Amino acid sequence: MNRAPLALTLGDPDGIGPEIALKAWRALRDEGPVFALAADPLHAMAAAQALELPRPEAVASWGEVAAVFPDALPVIPLPAAQGAKAALASIEAGVEAVLAGEAGALVTNPVSKARLYQAGFAFPGHTEYLAHLTARAPAPGLRGPVMMLAGGGLRCALATIHQPLREAIASLTPGLIAHTARVTAEALARDFAIARPRLAVAGLNPHAGEGGALGREEIDILAPALKQLRADGIDIAGPLAPDTMFHAEARAGYDAAVCLYHDQGLIPVKTLDFHGGVNVTLGLPIIRTSPDHGTAFDIAGKGVARADSLIAALRLAGEMAVCRREALR
Repeated sequence: MNRAPLALTLGDPDGIGPEIALKAWRALRDEGPVFALAADPLHAMAAAQALELPRPEAVASWGEVAAVFPDALPVIPLPAAQGAKAALASIEAGVEAVLAGEAGALVTNPVSKARLYQAGFAFPGHTEYLAHLTARAPAPGLRGPVMMLAGGGLRCALATIHQPLREAIASLTPGLIAHTARVTAEALARDFAIARPRLAVAGLNPHAGEGGALGREEIDILAPALKQLRADGIDIAGPLAPDTMFHAEARAGYDAAVCLYHDQGLIPVKTLDFHGGVNVTLGLPIIRTSPDHGTAFDIAGKGVARADSLIAALRLAGEMAVCRREALR
């Protein structure tokens, strides 16, 4: 069965995106998944020359990608651009290809938020921008976006993302927790082929509040959400003490943790699998994964960047695309 190739974005052209794209192609060219880079070919060619890898090959359409992939990194050519403009053009081209059915899923290389903001970017990050770009497309279920990190046998979905910690805590409501859990459970069933997902919700306070002695958020915010979710038939545990829910024995009891703020979820994932963690956006009309690291400007162009996380993101995107296609048949 022929499968649509994955669409890989450039990321910031001055970062490690072009380099790890080529390294990921070198690692996957014999086994797949097949993918193409949407970018100005000059960015990829410069990286190939520096790494002494085969020159990427421009292709006229996504339909030509599979034939080229064993011999060279296929590139869907975009007009010449630099910096934030090149990064945004690549994202938009990748999204368009997936929405049109020409590509099976989107994998995004890291961008510099600071450079995007300087160029007038009006969104907190990649995740929110992708939600905007896909807002008019029909979704297969509940809409997010919900950011989930996966690595080391752990999945952590986040109720809040890129906010100062004070603001993140202030924004927590029973409705937000319940929606995050519902989107996560639905995505695990549809995009990960987990028939009956098991979720676990992390508490906010030490020892999950100690019955209110160390904070009432577990009682006033989490308990109502959990009661409703269980009434809706969702298998969900919690609130669990955050310091005891991420060791191996505890992880065996759930398929994904719902974490309340950014670092609560990212610290355990990165501790378990620093180089191979994957960022997954749940609740979008398209499948999107990304490496769980930044642009690494300090090592860009030196040939030392590791592609582990991008390779994991490409593999996961390919698996999710298969699961979603089967689920929506």
